[in-house]
Amino acid sequence: MPLSAILVAASMTDKLAEWVTSVVGDLGLPGIFLLMTLESMCVPVPSEPTMLFAGFNVSEGTYSFWAVVAVAVAANVVGSWIAYGAGRFGRLELIERHGKWLHVKPSHIEWADRWFERYGDAAVFFSRMLPIVRTFISLPAGVARMPFWRFTVLTTLGCIPWMAALTFLGLKVGENWEDLRAYLHWLDYTVLAAIVAGVVWLTVRWRRARTRAADAPAG
Repeated sequence: MPLSAILVAASMTDKLAEWVTSVVGDLGLPGIFLLMTLESMCVPVPSEPTMLFAGFNVSEGTYSFWAVVAVAVAANVVGSWIAYGAGRFGRLELIERHGKWLHVKPSHIEWADRWFERYGDAAVFFSRMLPIVRTFISLPAGVARMPFWRFTVLTTLGCIPWMAALTFLGLKVGENWEDLRAYLHWLDYTVLAAIVAGVVWLTVRWRRARTRAADAPAG
């Protein structure tokens, strides 16, 4: 990613971090639930400052470690259900009404179904522990009509390590939680750069395949 884009992303993330910490500070556990629900609904609310600040509050004795983790995991599951439902029940409208504008064809949905049938369990579980990706994985899982209860179990199991790890880090570093958050920004940027590179690679590969297919009859 260009340096200018990284700087813009950093400034936006800092403003979001200030907002989420104020929400957690003012509302406590309900604030954590609200923010983590939004994050799993495909709203780009960063989990790092939310949970690190929650961990700092645990170190201050405001609430218990496991209460924070339980609330965050429950919120992630609820938000994931909403995103999953939007993908599952909106897929027909997406194809029939907006598919041509989004370049989404029934064959693309069929491909997603096959991909999730083969790799969906691992994708849903491990993506819950990856920045950025964890925010959006529920929507394609719904589009692919992954079985609901399997999706729920994998989402829950995948959320627990990430929420527990961030809360634990916030607990251990205490007042220095903001310094740790600054380092975690770079993990976000690395993941984002990898996603962009992957999309570019897939796009180039898809276009080359179309070109070969178009040239085949002529050959």
